[in-house]
Amino acid sequence: MIRRATAADVPAIHAMVRELADYEKALDEANATEEQLREALFGELPAAYAHVAVADEDGEVVGFALWFLNFSTWRGVHGVYLEDLYVRPERRGGGHGKALFAELARICVERGYGRLEWSVLDWNAPSIAFYESLGARPQDGWTVYRLTDGALAGLGGR
Repeated sequence: MIRRATAADVPAIHAMVRELADYEKALDEANATEEQLREALFGELPAAYAHVAVADEDGEVVGFALWFLNFSTWRGVHGVYLEDLYVRPERRGGGHGKALFAELARICVERGYGRLEWSVLDWNAPSIAFYESLGARPQDGWTVYRLTDGALAGLGGR
C-alpha cells in the first residue's frame, strides 16, 4: 500500500499537490511545476523525499507524503518535517493516510530521529481529528512565521 515515490510518480504527486492547494483555498499560490518537484525529489542533491499510497486493486497512486529532514538543537538529532500529506477524497477512510504516517514514524524510529512534525490549518477540523486519533498533539505557545516574495527579496538583498 505504501512505497517510496519514483520519478514516474511525479505527475500524480503534482496533481495532488494542486488538489490539496485547492482544498486549502490557496490554489493560486501553488506554482511548483512537475520539473521542480522532480528535481527536488530525484535530482543530484534531493531536498525532499516522498512516499506514495497506492490502491491495492490497480496500483493507482491515491495519496502521498512529501517530507524533509529538520534538526533539533535541543535534542541533537534530526527529525522529519511533513510538508504535505494528501489522500484523494474518494480514497479516504481506507487506511492510506494512517499507513503513510506509520511509514514516516517507522523511518523516524529506525533512524533515531527525535520527532515527526507538521502544520495544519486551524479550520481543518477533519485533519485535526485524524491527527489527534494517531496520538499527535498541537504545540502550544508557538506561532509560525514566514518570509516570502517581496519581504524575502528585500531582506535578502541587503
